[in-house]
Formats: sequence, C-alpha cells, structure tokens
Amino acid sequence: MTNTKRSVTGTAPLLGTRALNRATLDRQLLLRPARLSVAAAVEHLLGLQAQNVKPPYYALAARLDGFTPEALSRLMADREAVRIVTMRSTIHTHTADDCLTLRPLVQPARDRELVTFRKGLAGVDLDRLTVLARDLVETEPRTMRQLREALLQEWPDADPQALAVAARCRLPLVQVTPRGLWGRSGQVSLTTAEHWLGRSAEPAPTPDAVVLRYLAAFGPASVRDMQAWAGMTRLREAFERLRPQLVTFRDVNGVELFDLPDAPRPDPDTPAPPRFLPEFDNLLLSHADRTRVVPPEHRGRSWKGNLAYRTLLVDGFLAGLWRLEEDALVIEPFDRLTRSERDDVTAEGERMLRVMHPQSSYDIGFGAVRT
Repeated sequence: MTNTKRSVTGTAPLLGTRALNRATLDRQLLLRPARLSVAAAVEHLLGLQAQNVKPPYYALAARLDGFTPEALSRLMADREAVRIVTMRSTIHTHTADDCLTLRPLVQPARDRELVTFRKGLAGVDLDRLTVLARDLVETEPRTMRQLREALLQEWPDADPQALAVAARCRLPLVQVTPRGLWGRSGQVSLTTAEHWLGRSAEPAPTPDAVVLRYLAAFGPASVRDMQAWAGMTRLREAFERLRPQLVTFRDVNGVELFDLPDAPRPDPDTPAPPRFLPEFDNLLLSHADRTRVVPPEHRGRSWKGNLAYRTLLVDGFLAGLWRLEEDALVIEPFDRLTRSERDDVTAEGERMLRVMHPQSSYDIGFGAVRT
C-alpha cells in the first residue's frame, strides 16, 4: 500500500519521509528477514560496502533469514564473490558477475580520480604503468607496498603513493583470499579480477540498466541520489530515457523521485523492527538526501573524522550506536527509549549475536543516552 497525497503543484504524488523510509527499508531487506541466498542478496543490493572485513557479514545478518557468516565466506573462498573498489572509490563486496560489469561502468570515474594525483604522476606513462602493474599482480598477488616499490623502480621521481593509486584506478584489482574470510586474517594482496576469476571482464552495462537495479534496491530516488551512490555524474539522461516506464513522486522538499511502477512502497505505519547495522552500511551512504533514514537532529552522529560507528535503527531511523566489547554488547541510544523499544532492541541484539557469535556469550547493556 502506498501512502501518497497530491503535492500542491499537482505534478506528482507526495511521498512523506516515513513513506520513503519504509519503501527504502523494504528494498534493503530490512523490514523483515529475507529468504534469499547470500549470492542473490549481494546481487540485489548491488554489493555491500566493505572498507573493513566484517561489515558485509553484519549487513547480511541484519537482512537475511538463516544467514551464517560461513555462507558469505564460502562464496569468497570459491571466488563467487570478491572485494574490489567500485562505487564512490570505495571497497565493495560484489558477486563475481557484478565485479566484472559494475567496475567497467564506474571506470570513467576512476580515471577522473587520477586528476587529483597528476603532480605525483608527472612524466608517468599511464598506459605503460597499466601494462607493468597488470604483469606484476598477475605474476603473483602484490600488496600495495610491493606494487609501489616495483613501480618506483620504473619512475623513481614519481610519488610512490600516486603510482599505487594509479594502478588501482586503471586496473580492476581484487583482494585475494584469505583477506575477507570470516574468522581468518590476511594482509591486502591484489591481483586483477580477470586473473582471479579466470574470465574476461564483461562489457559495462548501460546506465539505464543500472538505474533500474538501483531503484529496485534503493528507490524511490532522485537523480542526485543515484549519483551519490555511484560516485558518477551526468545520469540525468538515463533517467529521462527511462521516464516513460517509471513512476514519479515528490519528496517533502519538492525533489522529483523516480521509481519502478511495481516496486513495494509500504504504508508508512508498517512496523520496522530494530536493526543492528555495521559501519559503512550502504543504507546510510547511498542517497544525496539521507533524511529518509537519518533524522536531521542525528546528522553526522554515525561518524567522527574518518571513523564510522556501527549504527542502530529503531522504528526504521538512525537511533543510536552499538559496539561489541570483550563480553558485552553495548547499545548507546541517541534518545531515551521506551520500555517496549528497549525490549525490542534487546531481542534483536540477542538474535544478531546468535547469528554472528553463536559460540560466545555476551551480556547486553544500554549505555548512557548519547547527547
């Protein structure tokens, strides 16, 4: 059921903040545990932010019925999922198929990224660097330090960090296992996606096709929302080409939102259970306007400098932080919770711990309200 009303201009139905919230949570598999395989969920979500090793595991624990960390770890060990820099120049866990298509899609953005490092790359032949770096990492996986040192022998006057960044931008470099496996450790060693997966990159999908996938996972959304998610520009033309097959709404600020006609848009009063999300969860990063999940009074509270915190959703909105200590799950709400909310948060915390740490025992405690 869609809760809409005509905007004052009469141009499109108005979707209030709670209606947007519930629609987004539904697309993000956060209204109810989804009965999907891990691979299907990662594909539907267009990947999982993975700056650190553990966030993709916690992200799926919050979303899937019957999830076990070993299921994602097994996909990565079998090379059916990989860690690679894609959207917003950040590391994501993608299915192998998406790795080979979405990375070509955002390659122009990775090329533009090198403009920032042009001084450190003065005199460097980027085409030759690409060939040399590919040969290096396909001969054997290399750490960024090893890659820097090897490239520096060819261009001793260049900035070492810029050389490594250039290799990362020009080539689809994946982090080889055991890095990224649950319960394992390993330094970041890199090779090309084609070499690791044993097949060539696919042609980049059309922007139109990815717009449809983005709306299925994050809609309803504006052009700027998708551009923020992808770290790309000039997507307006794709939305305009698709307009005849999409529906449009307006948010409370009058911004035009696009959506798939048959996509779920639940009633804004649909219950939204508490959810424990990892740091860097895509729910909080994939829209230019994040008020559909982050109340204005809590803006910026899930970050401190370059450090991101694990976040708690209550009634569908950012409502606090959480952390695991040696023997306790500590929850720090931003506002005072009702008894019923505390009981629901505790129950969800117990569920999360059973999924993620079945062999460990944790107390659950509420810290002081973070003001």
